Amino acid sequence: MRRGILISIFTITFQTIFAHNPIIIFNGFQFEVINEVSVTDVKNQYKSSTCWSFSSISFLESELMRLNKGSYDLSEMWIVRNTYDEKAEKFVRMHGSINFTGGGALNDVIDMINKYGIVPDEVYTGLEIGESKHIHGEMDNLLKDYVEGVIENKNKKLTPVWKEGYDKILDTYLGNTPEKFKYKGKKYTPVEFANSLGLNMDDYVLITSFTHHPFYEKFVLEVPDNWSWGKAYNLPLDELIQVFDSALTNNYSIAWASDVSEKGFSWRNGIAVVPDIEYNNLSGSDREKWDKLSPSEKETELFSFEKPVKEMQITQDLRQKAFDNYETTDDHGMHIVGISIDQNGKKYYKVKNSWGTDNPFDGYLFVSEAYVKYKTVSALVNKNSIPKEIREKLEL
Repeated sequence: MRRGILISIFTITFQTIFAHNPIIIFNGFQFEVINEVSVTDVKNQYKSSTCWSFSSISFLESELMRLNKGSYDLSEMWIVRNTYDEKAEKFVRMHGSINFTGGGALNDVIDMINKYGIVPDEVYTGLEIGESKHIHGEMDNLLKDYVEGVIENKNKKLTPVWKEGYDKILDTYLGNTPEKFKYKGKKYTPVEFANSLGLNMDDYVLITSFTHHPFYEKFVLEVPDNWSWGKAYNLPLDELIQVFDSALTNNYSIAWASDVSEKGFSWRNGIAVVPDIEYNNLSGSDREKWDKLSPSEKETELFSFEKPVKEMQITQDLRQKAFDNYETTDDHGMHIVGISIDQNGKKYYKVKNSWGTDNPFDGYLFVSEAYVKYKTVSALVNKNSIPKEIREKLEL
């Protein structure tokens, strides 16, 4: 984020006090940034359902910076392209009984790098249709229609060339995949380039927290975009948060899959919270004032994003019920890069998004701990960032 003072029509002020932690002021919020990891520039997935690739790639770019390997701009679309290939194969073999969309899961990035390597963004931008940003609606529809036509199987058997035709669509919309390329004066294959980065993909694991499977074991997370049936380690909620805080305190970051459909999630304001609609513990004049408000006035008060509000107490049971009732769904992938506290001492996570920089915090959000507890679906972490006692329980 830029250092200095920003003044906008929202009366946003951003200032850095160099002798202390950075202080960020927005409306009635005041955030003190306790710590944050090194990050690459905020990107824009634009009109594509590829947040899962942008968030995990951003996470790996921060891993490279943590290891003092320099700043890299890796290709999200290389991952998207190869994932679409793998997804088509599985979709056809499963007779169309798995999800087939532009969406994906955080682990897809790790899986594709393991199998296909990676390339810099300048080598494979995925911008082949004359646009400066990613627009995938037409491509997504064509690919879905194509594989459904293959499954319909009017020839009574699959042709040996269906995959070649499918790849031609991907080539047209995203570009041909290079077998070799030159980067900073050296020639690589995608696998050689991945190896040159020095990241071990076996270091990265998914974690989550739900009660419909045993804790400390892995299970296939039952969300539609988990087409590859990736497994996540299951932790109690307090230990999930312990992993998040330990990672960020020790210069690791977190790729984060979450529900962003809540009223408390506001990209425009750069804030995500879980207001307590009931306000049960108010007393005296505060209670009297609150009780006089209509339901719509209460919502306006709580979701104005003009100042900190009292939030719900999030329990393991509450988050489980939200998941079971489809109130928590796997909507969006982002990158958690730091910890902050507001003027009341309440903890927020600093989150890097992939929707460009057009919000008060130049593409970042401040997400309350309550929101993270309530709406986390899964997270991708370096297993070495997990506290030893928890790692032992997971047999990692």
